[in-house]
Amino acid sequence: MAGLPGPAPRLARLALLALAALALGVAAQDNCTCATNKLAVCRPEGPGGRCQCRAYGSDAVVDCSRLTPKCLLLKARARAPQKGRTLVRPGPSAIVDNDGLYDPECDREGRFKARQCNGTAQCWCVNSVGVRRTDKGGAELRCAELVRTERILIELRHGPAARVNLSYLDAELRHLFRRRYGLGAGAVRAVHYEEPVIQIELHQNASQKAPGDVDIADAAYYFERDVKGESLFLSHRGQGVPVRGDPVPVERTLIYYLDEKPPEFSMTRLSAGLTAVIVVVVVALVAGAVVLVITSRRKSGKYRKVEIKELGEMRNPPSSSGRFVVTFQRSRAFLLMGARVLPTETWKPSSSCGGGARGAG
Repeated sequence: MAGLPGPAPRLARLALLALAALALGVAAQDNCTCATNKLAVCRPEGPGGRCQCRAYGSDAVVDCSRLTPKCLLLKARARAPQKGRTLVRPGPSAIVDNDGLYDPECDREGRFKARQCNGTAQCWCVNSVGVRRTDKGGAELRCAELVRTERILIELRHGPAARVNLSYLDAELRHLFRRRYGLGAGAVRAVHYEEPVIQIELHQNASQKAPGDVDIADAAYYFERDVKGESLFLSHRGQGVPVRGDPVPVERTLIYYLDEKPPEFSMTRLSAGLTAVIVVVVVALVAGAVVLVITSRRKSGKYRKVEIKELGEMRNPPSSSGRFVVTFQRSRAFLLMGARVLPTETWKPSSSCGGGARGAG
């Protein structure tokens, strides 16, 4: 009995354990953040006081061990206050998707609903990435289904000073999408490089995506934010494409989407472009015709002025210099005529002197 601990040491150990649990609880509450979503609002309001995070703007509970669906991220960006938007503000070279940032409607799983209206009476249909794939219509517009985006092409253009090795680039990007974004290895179909353009092909159709798998739309959106230095990860810093530890700075980012079904845009888009071309051609033809008319009128005006001037000179009496010229020309003509006539008629030699005297007189 002497070897057994008394009640005092047992109470002391229990008190220490309680203090340790309390300290861990406080630390957990202080660490109540979402590692995969900076825009999430986290509080210790889960079961047993555990940390629980909800997407800003939709209040949907998010799993911070995986990527947040893109629809919830766009809703958070659209509804975030001006101060909060500095965390995810698009860079100067950002290309927005179709109609830019809007406040989307999401389903219970955080995916885009097929029809979007942005809180207005103007609606349109989107694909699984949230990009518009039909013309805009009224509130009566109906979208039969949410068409899945099965291929995404990410095109990056790096700066002139960057030097990239394709073999390293291919391995680094495949590892990045698998490790950081949790995307399956087969989803990165190919990596292409032709200086200065990097292309990443993502492919995932409905049959290749099992329940719980990361969607290529979410992975592409997280990657885009990382490249632009606007990461949604709490612990990530920097920008560019990481290659062997050194980020390659990117000057331009373009993302193309290919759906399982072709888009349903009507001919109004094409007719608008065709109308613009026709207007330009008509304006050019009218401008050419106006130039020709003005040029021809100027030429005819010059000829008319010359004719009027000549006619005026003929009607007006000649000046003194003009009379001198005319008189001089007439006198010269008379002298020339006399030079030809007089020697043959007046100064013709005669056989008698008297005849000569008469001719002289």
